[in-house]
This record gives sequence, structure tokens and C-alpha cells, in this order.
Amino acid sequence: MGHEAPIVELLGLEFNLSNILMILVSSAIVFIIAVLSTRSLAMKPTGMQNFLEWVMDFVKNIINSTMDWQTGGRFLTLGMTLIMYIFVSNMLGLPFAIVVDHELWWKSPTADPTITLTLAILVVGLSHYYGIKLKGFSAYGSDFFKPLPFLFPLKIIEEFANTLTLGLRLYGNIYAGEILLGLLVSLATSGAFGFIGAIIPMMAWQAFSIFVGAIQAFIFTMLTMVYMAHKVSHDH
Repeated sequence: MGHEAPIVELLGLEFNLSNILMILVSSAIVFIIAVLSTRSLAMKPTGMQNFLEWVMDFVKNIINSTMDWQTGGRFLTLGMTLIMYIFVSNMLGLPFAIVVDHELWWKSPTADPTITLTLAILVVGLSHYYGIKLKGFSAYGSDFFKPLPFLFPLKIIEEFANTLTLGLRLYGNIYAGEILLGLLVSLATSGAFGFIGAIIPMMAWQAFSIFVGAIQAFIFTMLTMVYMAHKVSHDH
């Protein structure tokens, strides 16, 4: 609440050290989970391998609901990476926040619009790349003039709108959750009565935030596959 971000300037560019730290932490956690899950593969999965195969099947179902598997199978790794990375990122700011000299160092990286919009731009950019790769530049470009040529400006606006809504939806939900948790923590530390009044709402909101974080990871991955299907499928 009201804390500044640790910013450093290098070569005329400003870097948010908190964002860099939390991106590295999220990436490291997902990497460790992937390594532990695939370290000792077995025909009958147990433990971490069973978890990763469940994630794989879950993402497969998302892809199959948006496009045929022959086309969408290539996006399985992307979908698994996105859903695990975003879920982990959403969870990091829930247990606690670390503030040093009024600078917020530990938070959910997805509570920053720079990160969520970067993910959205990456997804939309990949959708264009695969659209051109699988259809060819001419066929892909002609899709912007279908079903009627005068709709071309609206389709260009749609691309920007998709990018903004994909990134800002994730940011807004996670940021709002952390703001409310910050308010409850402030209430809990205001005194004995504040602690008593805040403890139950805080526990309830923590549980709800876990649910919201999981749903947002699912929605982001689902919309990613919808955008991919819209660009690469010949029946769209």
C-alpha cells in the first residue's frame, strides 16, 4: 500500500528490480517443478510426475476445445508453461509482502501491468507468427479482409483490444486481491480489536485469492489457445 518500487537506471533505461527478482523466482519455481516431475519417469506415474501429467491432460483438453489436435498439438508446451508460470506468479504475493526502506520487493509479478501486458504481447505476437507460418503470408493477410473488406480497420483495432484485455484482466484481478490483503493486514496490525476483526476475513480472502489466481491462469491459457486457433485454423 503506497510503497515505491526499487528502480535503477542503466544506459538511460529504468529497471524495476522487484519485477526482475519476482520473474526469476517464478521461473525458478516452475523450472524446479518441471525437473522434479520428469527426473524419474515411469510407466505408472506417481507423485510429481502424476501432477505434471495431470497438467498436461488439462492443457490438452483446453487445446482440443479450441482447435483440432493436429494443429494445436504444437502449442502444448506453450500452454503448460503459461498455466504453471502464471499460477505460480499469482500465488507469490499471497502469503506475505517484503518491504525494505519503503520499497516493495516481494509481490506477485502478475500484480504489475508491465509484466502482464508483456505476456499478452508475447501471446498475440506468437499468434501472428504461427498464423503466417502455417497459412502463408498471403492467405493469412487476406483473413483481415474477410468476410467484408471494410471490416479491416475493426480487425486491426481488435488486435490491440485483445492484447489490452488479455494483459489487464490478469493484472486487475491479482492487483486488486493484493490491495485488499494489504488493507486487511493494516487492520490486523492496528490493535487487538483490529486483529480479531481482520483474522477471519483475511483467511477467507486468502482462500478466495488462491481460487482467483487459479481461474486467471486458466483463463489466460484458454484465451491464448482461442487466439491461436483464430489465427491458424483454416475454418476461422
